[in-house]
Amino acid sequence: MEVSFEQLKSMVVFSQVVDQGSLTAAAKAMGISRGVVSYHLKKLEEQLGVKLLNRTTRSLSLTETGEAYYQRCRTIAYQAHEANLQIEKAKQEPVGKLKITCPVNLGLQVIVPALNEFRRLYPLIELNVSLSDDVVNIIKDGVDLAIRGAPLLDSGLQASKLTSFETCLCGSPEYFRRRGRPTQPEELYEHDWVVYTPAANTVHLSQGTRSYSLSVHGAVSTNNAAARTIFLEGGNGIGRIPMYDALPRINQGRLERILPDYQCTGIDVYAVFPPGTAGSKKLRLLLDFLKASFTRL
Repeated sequence: MEVSFEQLKSMVVFSQVVDQGSLTAAAKAMGISRGVVSYHLKKLEEQLGVKLLNRTTRSLSLTETGEAYYQRCRTIAYQAHEANLQIEKAKQEPVGKLKITCPVNLGLQVIVPALNEFRRLYPLIELNVSLSDDVVNIIKDGVDLAIRGAPLLDSGLQASKLTSFETCLCGSPEYFRRRGRPTQPEELYEHDWVVYTPAANTVHLSQGTRSYSLSVHGAVSTNNAAARTIFLEGGNGIGRIPMYDALPRINQGRLERILPDYQCTGIDVYAVFPPGTAGSKKLRLLLDFLKASFTRL
């Protein structure tokens, strides 16, 4: 089956819908109308003769065929993005300083490795990176970019969503030997939790049309995500952690995942920056690079 230019456009639109989580968000990200996005999705499914997305008024999810097709479309979109970045770099090598702040664990696990690659691409951009779980005053501290795991509250700032990380429920093998392994959401009330204080002490789970909201408690709480994971490994209870943190430890046998058939609320990650700086070339390059890096993750 030959691919037309129009279908290539539809494939990119499809990958954006999945990345952004909705037709409206994809339309906004691409600078087109929601109707155009809907047209491309419908046209693509008609051309392929398969259903790619399950859509309701509140959510959308990939079909099994759609998941495999999305991976290919995402690669095409990413390669096109990389080609554009290469042209931008050839036109003008960006220079200057960027002061960045981000949470400690997210910084060590994801942001700093991405910034390593960014520096290789743009060696004339200097980076001042501060890792802190505190919400700093961007204007007062002269910060160019703050990475935050919460929506923008201060209307005097600007924000751009970078990605949404999948999360899961985990505990140590030792904890489950001692306390038993929950197999239903209702059983979670009986267990100890390692509580992450910057987030609400409520865990949301869903399976199809069924949803659960659980108030959690435990003898250990912390404001640091890395410490939370260490407490989990130490057998202090159950916790909700991002998959990028969980998977290496699950593979090493240090943590075990529970209730894998239930979906946890993801962690939305935002780039927050002072007003009037969105036009900065070096900041724009960094935002685009981080979004592409998260897509690969």
